[in-house]
Amino acid sequence: MRSLTFTVINDLTYDQRMQRICSSLSSGGYHVNLVGRRLARSLRLKEEPYKQNRLSCFFSTGKLMYLEFNLRLFLHLLFISTDCYVSIDLDTIIPNYFASVLRKKKRVYDAHELFTELKEIVIRPTIQKAWLKIERFAVPKFTHGYTVNEFIAAELARKYRVEYGVVRNLPKLMKAEVDGKEDRLIIYQGAVNEGRSFETLIPAMKDVDAKMIICGDGNFFNQVIELIKKEGVEEKVELLGMVPPDELKKITPTARVAVMLFEGTGLNQYQSLANRFFDYIMAGVPQVCVNYPQYKILNEQYNVASLISDTSPATIAHALNNVLDDDVYYNTLRNNCLIAREDLNWQNEEKILLDFYERLFS
Repeated sequence: MRSLTFTVINDLTYDQRMQRICSSLSSGGYHVNLVGRRLARSLRLKEEPYKQNRLSCFFSTGKLMYLEFNLRLFLHLLFISTDCYVSIDLDTIIPNYFASVLRKKKRVYDAHELFTELKEIVIRPTIQKAWLKIERFAVPKFTHGYTVNEFIAAELARKYRVEYGVVRNLPKLMKAEVDGKEDRLIIYQGAVNEGRSFETLIPAMKDVDAKMIICGDGNFFNQVIELIKKEGVEEKVELLGMVPPDELKKITPTARVAVMLFEGTGLNQYQSLANRFFDYIMAGVPQVCVNYPQYKILNEQYNVASLISDTSPATIAHALNNVLDDDVYYNTLRNNCLIAREDLNWQNEEKILLDFYERLFS
C-alpha cells in the first residue's frame, strides 16, 4: 500500500477540501496522513479513514509562527514513513521539498490558490517579495502537481514550466431536499478575510429587508464586528463564527440566497474559483456572485447565480433584493442549481485525483 503525507498550515477540523481528498485516496487504497497545526480553539478531531496529526506552536500569528511551524513540520516529516510528500499551498512547500530530497521520496504540489497574488500578500510588497522568492525556488522543483482551476494551472506553467492538472474543489453530491427554507435568509460562508468585500456588503444590508448570517472567521472578523455596529445593522447581521462542516451543510440549504464576493485586488481574487461557489450550488441556493472570469464561464453554462459587475453597496443590495423578491427568477436559479450539482460534484471530480496518483506511482 502506497503512503501519502499531506501538509497544511491550518487546523484540520474545517478543511473540507482536504477531508474529501484524503478520504477519497484512503478509499482508493492509499495509506494517507494529513498534518496540520493545532490552534488554541481547535476542536477534537473526528474519526476519519486516514491518519491525522496536528503540530503545536508557541507563536500563533505572524512571521515567527510561519518560521516555527515550518521548522516543526520539517522535523516531523523527516521521521515519518511515506512514499510521497504533498505540499498544500506555498506556506508548507519548503519543509516538503527538503524532506523529499533527504528521504529520496516523491513530492507533489497542490496549489489551492495563486498564493503570491492573494490580496493580503499583494498589498504588502516586502511580504510579497519574500513569498515570490520561495515560489521561484520551490515550485519548479515540484514537477508533479495539480490546482483548482485552469487559469492557475496556466499561470504556473507560464512562470515555472510545470504542467499541473486541475482538481476542482467540489462538494460531495447531496440529493436530499431541505425542509424549513427561510424566505428572507441570506448566508455568507467562508473566511472572514481582507478582500471579501465586507466593507460594502455590511452597508448594503441597510437597504435589504432580510437577515444575513456569516459563517466563518478570519483576519477581518473584528473589523466586521465594528462595521455592523457602525452601519446600525445589528438586527440584520449575525456572526456565527466557525461552524463545523457537518453543521454548515445543514444550515446553508435553509437560506434563500447566498453571497460570493471578492475584491478584484490581486490576480488570485480576480481569477478565483472558490469552493463555496460550488457549496451553494450543491445546497440548491442561488447566489449573488462577482462577475469574474471563472464564475462567468460556469454561470454561462449553468445559470445558477446573479452576477454583479461591481461590489458597491447599491449594486449588492439591488442584486440581493432581486433574488429575494422575484420568485420566478429565484426558482429559475434554484432549479438550475439542482441540475448543475449532478455535474459539479466530488464523486465525478475524485476520478481525476485518483488517476493522478495512479500515474504518479506507475
